[in-house]
Amino acid sequence: MPSRQFLSEQEEQQIVEAINTAEQKTSGEIRIHLEHHCEGDPLNRADQVFHNLGMDETKLQNGVLIYVATEDHKAAVYAGKGIHREVEEGFWDDVLQILISHFKQEEFEQGIEEAVHKVGNKLEELFPYHQKGDLDELSNEISFRDNKN
Repeated sequence: MPSRQFLSEQEEQQIVEAINTAEQKTSGEIRIHLEHHCEGDPLNRADQVFHNLGMDETKLQNGVLIYVATEDHKAAVYAGKGIHREVEEGFWDDVLQILISHFKQEEFEQGIEEAVHKVGNKLEELFPYHQKGDLDELSNEISFRDNKN
């Protein structure tokens, strides 16, 4: 299933709205990236995408990427240094399990949205929105790669 067809336009918009809502309560940044295939380890690919999207350039290093390779059934959650060192052991695995449990039921949008809420709540706890002039540093749109090269 091509990543562009993995979610309907309405589902994509619901996820973007979930990201917008989460980011209104935190200085953190959340991105979703979908692509068809992932050669090798999905966490390594998520690391690469994280950097390609400029997520390592946020002021507080508190960006979180939820990465999904739709056809290979692989996923990963990758976080910037600022948030990664602050969360408790197993937190990222818990977020990943939310994705996996929903994806097994073919509830793709619900899984991503629930993962966004969990990440957003943690970002709000650790990096609450309190600075006047805090900017949304990154796009909230879902990024895609079709792996046709």
